[in-house]
Amino acid sequence: MKAVQASSALVRVANNDREPEAAVLAQQRGLNRGGRPKGVRNKATREFRETVQRLLEDNADNVALWLRQVAEGVPAVLRADGTVLHAARPPSPEVALLRLAALAEFAAPRLSRAEVTGEAGGPLTIVVQRLG
Repeated sequence: MKAVQASSALVRVANNDREPEAAVLAQQRGLNRGGRPKGVRNKATREFRETVQRLLEDNADNVALWLRQVAEGVPAVLRADGTVLHAARPPSPEVALLRLAALAEFAAPRLSRAEVTGEAGGPLTIVVQRLG
């Protein structure tokens, strides 16, 4: 496969009939000639998100308890002889909120922000027309 520089974009050129001319033209125009449609997640990503969502749904009570313990803190756990088995954790509602947000990213996709403006970045003008 040879490559040539054309209008500041690298364009592949058909070589020895291995790549049909139509495919080269489609690539030059930025068309997706095969593979996964734009915006569709790959199978591994989809399956991973589904698995995490099922895990969260099946353990909703445990997740709620864990977040409550992080938010409210937990007392120290002592052995019978009085030595500390697990140290106390102070309340941290901020950390609980951050962990909840991190878990939510697996269950729901993060939405991107978009600003809608009018011509040349000015105010948006909406025209309503009645039909009939």
